[in-house]
Amino acid sequence: MTTRSARRHALPLALGGAAMLLALTACSSSDDTSSDPPGRSAASTATSSTSASPKVSGSVTVFAAASLKESFSTLGKQFETAYPGTKVTFSFGGSDTLAASITAGAPADVFAAASPTTMKTVTDAGDGQGEPSTFVRNQLEIATPPGNPQHIATLKDLTRSGLKVALCAKTVPCGSAAQKALTAGGISLTPVSYEQDVKSALTKVELKEVDAAVVYRTDVKAAGGKVDGVQFPESAGAVNAYPIVALKDAPNPAAAQAFIALVKSAEGQKVLTEAGFLNP
Repeated sequence: MTTRSARRHALPLALGGAAMLLALTACSSSDDTSSDPPGRSAASTATSSTSASPKVSGSVTVFAAASLKESFSTLGKQFETAYPGTKVTFSFGGSDTLAASITAGAPADVFAAASPTTMKTVTDAGDGQGEPSTFVRNQLEIATPPGNPQHIATLKDLTRSGLKVALCAKTVPCGSAAQKALTAGGISLTPVSYEQDVKSALTKVELKEVDAAVVYRTDVKAAGGKVDGVQFPESAGAVNAYPIVALKDAPNPAAAQAFIALVKSAEGQKVLTEAGFLNP
């Protein structure tokens, strides 16, 4: 056989050997992958993602409008369950008072206000971390003692002679909203007291110290059978937006961001809407 002929016969054999080698290599690669435990790749990705995020632990302090007390308390328990070992501490009150405390240096991680105006006090002072975002809205309602003994049906009824009415202070979001509703209705009203926050105004009704108070729908709902609620059309033009923000000097920034994420999550929104809040 000639040399050229021998090469022609050897070429198919070489190609066949190369093909067999590639097949064996492919099988070996496939076997290596299939020998991994199921979900190994997904688990590795999740671990990498988790390790890249700051660990949530320790205490987180939340300053929040008084009207958020019931719903935020529920969310605080959910947060502590989701992040074992954490502790959520709340300070509830009038948004203006809380804002003043923050700008004066009170240590806190999160601020949730009942109006953009009070939030602006904090952000203008440079105490916010990033832009605040609206997470819910709230609408006013008239609270009366059970059974509505004075038969209050409209906002104008609150001006009747001898009727005792409580309002939130004008500097508090619920008070500012009440004034806006009164102005829209062309109504002039002098209450027997201006309260520091919406819960204080509601308490006046629960104790029957006043005949009515202008509060939020969420507060009427939270009070259960202790008060009755009367809706009025002027409230539609005085709906308050609730913004939330992490604070610049937050002692626990990772927990602050995690709490805000919970508030804005589907689970958090469910708790808030069930409490009577409106969608943002």
